[in-house]
Amino acid sequence: MVLPASAAFWFLPAVIPIAIYVAWSDMSTMKIPNKAVMALAGAYAVLGLFAFPIETYLWQWTHMIVALLVGILLNAARLMGAGDAKFIAAAAPMFALGDIQLIVLVLASCLLAGYVVHRIAKYGGLRKLVPHWESWHSGRRFPMGLPLGMTLLFYLLLVAIYRTPG
Repeated sequence: MVLPASAAFWFLPAVIPIAIYVAWSDMSTMKIPNKAVMALAGAYAVLGLFAFPIETYLWQWTHMIVALLVGILLNAARLMGAGDAKFIAAAAPMFALGDIQLIVLVLASCLLAGYVVHRIAKYGGLRKLVPHWESWHSGRRFPMGLPLGMTLLFYLLLVAIYRTPG
């Protein structure tokens, strides 16, 4: 792992509520609100100054730009929702490029787990508690805010746990 544990500890207090909110919102409305994306970008803007040396902090912003450009192209091709693209871009500076193998593994795991959990909830008792959720009725569309939020959260947790000396 390349991301320092100290950076993960700086980001986690902000990421936890944002990731939960994004998952909840996307499951209930099939939208990731701009205020959640802005909160995540704002969290990096402020906390990144404490988490990284200034050169690294500035360099990590390029992750957001590249992710946003790729997301815009994928959205234009109708392969990804606009909210998903914006969330990925806002989260990108919190990931270390050197951890790409770990990130892909965490993303794949979260995609699978998110899909299974969503389907169990959809056909289980949770649907009765929140019958108005859009994701129950969205056909083939899937609320990617759930696995995307989980990916960011679990990546930071893994870094915090396994990079911490002791």
